[in-house]
Amino acid sequence: MATVMIVDDDRNTVKLLQTLLELDGFDVVIAPRGADVLPVAEKSAPDLFMVDFHLSDMQGVQVIQDLRAHPAYANKPIIMASGMNVESEALAAGANLFLVKPFDPGALAGIFNKLLGG
Repeated sequence: MATVMIVDDDRNTVKLLQTLLELDGFDVVIAPRGADVLPVAEKSAPDLFMVDFHLSDMQGVQVIQDLRAHPAYANKPIIMASGMNVESEALAAGANLFLVKPFDPGALAGIFNKLLGG
């Protein structure tokens, strides 16, 4: 079973995504702030990261750059989501995929499985 880390400070979004992903068989861990990502990742060893562009303490692109600089996460799939079209920034920072909000949360399991090679 794959573990997904959701990096987002919007509690409603996080709860919705967590419920849907758990129904699809994923383990879900949450990091509400960018500063929480590495400490939480070290405890939970996520297989995939889903990062929001706007976080309360930093931009999501900084989170992606931090993950890419860390040997344990340098090659893990990272998806960035935003209501603004910041795809070029997300991909330049190292994201594998960019989703414009609102996206279909029901499609995430298929996207995640594809990125995880399933």
